[in-house]
Amino acid sequence: MIEIGKYNTLTVVKAVDFGVYLDGEERGEILLPKEYVPENCFPEDELKVFIYFDSEDRIIATTETPLVTVGEFAYMKVVASSSVGAFLDWGLRKDLLVPFREQRTKMVEGNSYLVYAYVDEETDRIVATSKIEKYLDKTPVTYEIGEEVDLLIARPSDLGFSVIINQAHWGLIYRNEIFQPIRVGQKLKGYIKEVRPDGKIDVRLQPDGYVGIDALGRKIIEKMEDNGGILDVSDKTAPEIIYKLFGCSKKNYKKAIGALYRQGIIDIGEEEIRLKAEE
Repeated sequence: MIEIGKYNTLTVVKAVDFGVYLDGEERGEILLPKEYVPENCFPEDELKVFIYFDSEDRIIATTETPLVTVGEFAYMKVVASSSVGAFLDWGLRKDLLVPFREQRTKMVEGNSYLVYAYVDEETDRIVATSKIEKYLDKTPVTYEIGEEVDLLIARPSDLGFSVIINQAHWGLIYRNEIFQPIRVGQKLKGYIKEVRPDGKIDVRLQPDGYVGIDALGRKIIEKMEDNGGILDVSDKTAPEIIYKLFGCSKKNYKKAIGALYRQGIIDIGEEEIRLKAEE
């Protein structure tokens, strides 16, 4: 069965001047416009495509990558509004509608919001909502302590940042355990710290094996920020220089910068380390 708003692997039925038609099963033949057809594509070939509706509400395929698929949460920018709602930049030719009734607060053009994409049962169209709570999984979780998970930074809180774990559950990163710049909408890897008796989930951005050097990692980051994002101290620097700067052994320094590298925070060069630019 074809899944609207998701990736599907479909078989090429026939080629025409303006693209190819794919076997959409119960949805009939689905056009993949010419500009998205890969070279040397022939009938019976299988293609992985995203299925949605174009501006004229015709079902269509694309090889472009949308910023969100149905069943996912994402942080997206409002690019227009009309009498029916707000429109989000979806990364596709057609923007994604958030009807007025699905806006937690009135959306303002130019601002970005955390939303959830779904198929409206009444209209059979893909829409989004900023009333995300009802779409989060409330069932008991089975995460293991230390398990690696995908995080979406959702919103700041008094304690730190609320996050969405694995596109399914609420979680929290405590402010005093954040040792890198983060922003709402950012996607990161994280690790389960604790699943509390009330079902709430605490996460951290560092794997358990590196918890003991968090303070050192933060010190390194702060020193780099003070120096324009670069530090002429690598894993080849003399131990006495490292100790003078950070008050630690060369071994612990190498562990710290290794952890920062694995977390995607820094790049390590021959003679220096650099903060990675935000994407």
